[in-house]
Formats: sequence, C-alpha cells, structure tokens
Amino acid sequence: MERINIEHIIDEVVKCVEKHELFTGGYSRYGEDTINEYGCADAANILYTINRFPKEPAVRAEWVKTLQSMQDPETGLYSEPTHFPMHTTAHCVAALELFDALPVHPIYAYEKYTKVENLYSLLEEEVDWKVNPWRYSHMGAGIYVCLVLTDMVDAQWRDGYFEWMWEHSHEEMGFFVHGDPTAELYMYMAGGFHYMFNHEYDHRAYRYPEKIIDSCLELIENCKHLFVSCGFIDVDVVYALNRAMRQTPYRFYEAKAALEKYAIKYIAMLDALDFETDKYFNDLHMLFGTVCCLAELQIALPGKIMTEKPLRLVLDRRPFI
Repeated sequence: MERINIEHIIDEVVKCVEKHELFTGGYSRYGEDTINEYGCADAANILYTINRFPKEPAVRAEWVKTLQSMQDPETGLYSEPTHFPMHTTAHCVAALELFDALPVHPIYAYEKYTKVENLYSLLEEEVDWKVNPWRYSHMGAGIYVCLVLTDMVDAQWRDGYFEWMWEHSHEEMGFFVHGDPTAELYMYMAGGFHYMFNHEYDHRAYRYPEKIIDSCLELIENCKHLFVSCGFIDVDVVYALNRAMRQTPYRFYEAKAALEKYAIKYIAMLDALDFETDKYFNDLHMLFGTVCCLAELQIALPGKIMTEKPLRLVLDRRPFI
C-alpha cells in the first residue's frame, strides 16, 4: 500500500464542525439552529480526534459548562430522541472526560446497577441479544462507561462486569452473546465493538481473539453494510480486527493486508462524497464515526495514512463513542 494523504478530508471535517457551531461549546447535530447533546459531544470528540481540541482554559470552561448544563439534575441522565438515555449519558460523560471534567450530578437513575446482581439483570434481561444486539450494546456497554467514568463503582464491580463478558464470549464468532445467537453476524460484531472498547480501556483479555479475527475477515469480504456511508459500522470492524490482532499472532499478515485494502476502499468512498450536501457527513454523530475509522486505520497502518497532525482516537483515552 502506498502512502495516502487525507488532509483534504480533514479540512472538510473542520469546515463541517464550524458550520454546526452555535456558540462556544454549543453545537447542533444536523446543522439546524438547535443545540443538541450529540452535536456538542461529537464536536468535542471530532476536534480531539483530528488534533484541534481547544487549549485555552477559558474556552474549555465554556465547553464544560455547556455539556454539564444538559444533564437532568433529578435523574443525572442525558437524553436525546435517537438513542437510549444510557447511550446519550455515556456519550456526554465521555465527552466531558476529554476536558478532565465530570457531570455536575451523580447518575442517580443508574445507582441500582452498582450492585453486580442488578448489572447482571440488565445484561441478561434488558439487553436484546437475539434481535438487535448492536443497538442494545449501547446499554450493555454504556452502563460500564456511566458508572466507571463517574467513579460510582470499584475494581471488584469491574471484575464482575468482565467475568460476565468472558463467560458470554461465543466460541465460534468470538463476540459476546447471552443465549444462542440468532441475529446476523454483523450485528454481533458491531455490538461487540462497544464491549471491546471497554475491554481495551480496562486492559482486559478477549477469550477468543482468533475467532474475532475470523469473523471480521469474513465480514470485510461479504458484508453489504460496509463502505456505504459515513457512520460507525466501518470503525466497528476495523477496530475489532485491529485490537484482536494485538492479542494473538493468528492470521496476522492476512489481516494486515485486509486492513490496507480496507483503507484504500474506505478513503475512496469518502473522496466520492459531496461534502457540502451529504446527509451523513453533515450529521456530526455520523461524521464522528468516520473520523474514528480514519484514526484507527492510521494506527493500524503505520506510515500509510498521512495527516498534517496525527489523529488521536478518543477510545485510546477513555471508552465510548
């Protein structure tokens, strides 16, 4: 693979974020005049990833103030209509962490999950593992982020969380499931990605990294949902493959070659977009998924994807996107 310079794409990302700015630290998600939880959190995430994060203390304080103001003081939750509150709360808490900040209020609504038996009830009874394990991974992974990043749980709780994940790792596909898997493989991969970044943050081992690699390589060859638009499924598979490769030498060179091909095809897909009008590029949440994919590809392929400033995946600082 020859070097590819993507600074022109990063320039378009900067323009897009600027278009969504309403005031310092306040952003829309879709380019309208309404402030949005994902707009604010994703603007921070994107600027961190492309290495243009605000540095001035007074400016950073305005960002923190805005993000903190969106929390419900009664429940401690953040809410937005497109996602579960558990996802929105985790996402905003994780954005605040980039500023070394916390939400003002504890997450009262989730205090019951600080008991491991209630955590297991959430994972086994509220997370849908059969029909939509991807969407419901926002809950299964989000609860970890909500409680860990706000210091509401200790190491013993974290051990309990990862023991459950170890015991519910599927020996054929490598990802996580409660009961028999009945959804399509890509859903378990995209859902598994959310649990994987918690593992990475906590420096935990995967039970079947070889099977994760097998599954990812199969999806890269056959999944029709990849290379379609800006969003998250591409970073899901790239991250899952690249991080599993760190825990086993299995199919290493084959996987590295697959990532090189992936990068070429993914960047070509982005280059074909109309950056001014593309619906998903101009959705800051979907755009964030795209810059995450570019960042992980740059990490996975040293010296192959060039930018003026090195990209920094937020997941290498703290979990949740």
